[in-house]
Order: sequence, then C-alpha cells, then structure tokens
Amino acid sequence: MAGEIPDLIAEARMGTGKGAARQARRESYVPGIVYGGGVDPLPLNFKYNYLLKLLKKGRFLQTLFNLKVEGQDDVRVICRAVQRDVVKDLPTHVDLMRLRRTSRIALFIHVDFANQDACPGLKRGGTLTVVRSEVELEVTAGDIPDHVTVDLTGKKIGDVIHISDVQLPEGAVPTISRNFVIANIAAPAGFVDAEEAV
Repeated sequence: MAGEIPDLIAEARMGTGKGAARQARRESYVPGIVYGGGVDPLPLNFKYNYLLKLLKKGRFLQTLFNLKVEGQDDVRVICRAVQRDVVKDLPTHVDLMRLRRTSRIALFIHVDFANQDACPGLKRGGTLTVVRSEVELEVTAGDIPDHVTVDLTGKKIGDVIHISDVQLPEGAVPTISRNFVIANIAAPAGFVDAEEAV
C-alpha cells in the first residue's frame, strides 16, 4: 500500500482567466485549480521548480496528495491533468480534484515482477515480455496501492500471465472487465521444446 500521503504546497491565486495565468507564469509559477468535493473551485499557483521536481519523480497522476494552501483547510487531492507546452514539454497548468478517503477513482498503477530467480522459463533462456507495465484499477482514495506485484515463481516458457492471475490489493478492481494479458514468458530464438523434439 502507499505510505504516508505526501504534501503538495500551493498558494491561492488572485484573479482567474488567461491574464492572471500569464502573470503567474511570468513570476515563475505554474497556475492550477482545485475543484470538486462540493466546494467552489480554488485557483492556485505552484512554484515552478517545486512542481517540476515533483513531476520528474514520476507517478504524479497516480499519487494522492495532501494539498496545503495558506488560510485553507488541508484537503486530499489527486491530479487529473497536467497541461504542457507543446514545444518545451514543460508544465503550464495543473488540474486537481478534491477527494474523500472513501471516494472511488480510476488510476494507472505500476506493475512489478517478483521472483524472477524462481522462474524456470527465464532460467531456460526465455524472455519476460511485458505487455502492460501499468494496469488501470478502480481504487479507494484512502488506499491507493503504490504497485501491484506479479509473482513469476514456477512460470515456464509459453506461460501467459493474465490480470486474474495477479493478487490485487483489497478493494482494487480492474476497470476493464475482460481477463487481459499483463505479460508472458517468450521462448528464445531457435528454442525447441524437449517434448516436441521426441
């Protein structure tokens, strides 16, 4: 499970619209907004370098944050969108959504592969072919998993790993109803199964 909820520090932005957003960018801020939770939207400013550092860490869109704005109550939020400059690929606007601990949301969760040393298929020269390095799960905001783990113990060449083969965190369900493939153990080039060779 995800550990302690990290803080996301912002300042309330005076004024709305393109003019206020441009002014914020001139002053080395990235404008943003937080909405939802039955409360009026609140325009925000994020310090440019601070936000860039968080984005470079990765998984910004999958992380539940504790939003801290001076003069406002702390609130749990998740990022719904980061708009970027089409040329420089740098952030120009951030959309956040307020959440309750019990809110259900769909997020892409990273897939880890464990026990590769206990996988006969890999020991015989097979290759782990990852079809999905992330899976979209519906989770509770208070229990967002950091990752899901695929156990490769006992997997042989030719084995296919589906979402139904994975132990998902409690309360997490795939957003896709079909039993999709996450990975497989592919045979090395020129491989002939001993049984077929007989």
